[in-house]
Amino acid sequence: MKILVTGSKGQVGSCLVKQLGQMPQIEFLAVDREQLDITDRQAIIKLVNEFQPNAIINAAAYTAVDKAEKEVHLCYAINRDGPKFLAQAANRVGAIILHISTDYVFAGDKDGEYVEADDVSPQGIYGESKLAGELAVAVACPHHIILRTAWVFCETGNNFVKTMLRLAQTRNELGVVSDQFGGPTYAGDIARALIVMATAMHKGNNNYGVYHFAGLPHVNWHQFTDEIFNKANEQNVFSNDSSKRILVNAITTDQYPTLAKRPANSKLNCQKIEKSFGIKPSDWQAALNNLKGYI
Repeated sequence: MKILVTGSKGQVGSCLVKQLGQMPQIEFLAVDREQLDITDRQAIIKLVNEFQPNAIINAAAYTAVDKAEKEVHLCYAINRDGPKFLAQAANRVGAIILHISTDYVFAGDKDGEYVEADDVSPQGIYGESKLAGELAVAVACPHHIILRTAWVFCETGNNFVKTMLRLAQTRNELGVVSDQFGGPTYAGDIARALIVMATAMHKGNNNYGVYHFAGLPHVNWHQFTDEIFNKANEQNVFSNDSSKRILVNAITTDQYPTLAKRPANSKLNCQKIEKSFGIKPSDWQAALNNLKGYI
């Protein structure tokens, strides 16, 4: 089996590279923006024709949610046009495309968990561009998986866990939003889910379509932060003060204004992916057991 990975230096991309590197039965080619500009249709066609992958995993994305409100053209180029070109190229060579999307396609005002069939209603440019990417992929390649996820973190890149650990080095008190809820998701678990699905599809599983994959239990950002610091103290991450205690104050979204609106509810129901592929939700608490790797 041959897999082409785009966005190889991002959070999910770097985890894909690490995991695929331990699977000799899979030949893979991993590229980042330096090797492939996914907004360049001709460059994609050339690379895909040369490599002839069985699956393309698109882990490339524009994820600067607030900057997206001003960089609209660039955001759409990366989140809509790039996925469309990749899906068209996949369809041309008979490959599957697996594309990562987001909870931001929803309004975030539902009571309870979002299922794949729920109405979409993005509240900002980032969410709108990701939804446009979903639709473009689905139209361009019938053999597609669209994987919506949320609150992604891992040892590489920029993410909430790394930011909290960094702030804790210089502060004794923080204010963290407590009225936005979701499921933190370890990027390594997303990568594993994508590989499982790609392999299953290659072997004849035909459960194409949209899936949700995120972490359990659901928490708010304040609760997530408390767990990060509890784990950090258990692991002596703050080596200069093994008993360091950060006061985490609960604040509201209104007290932390941002350019782009965040969903109040990012809880994604993951029963469909478990039924179709046997993939369980991300165990984000277990993923915090190696916090020294995040420093």
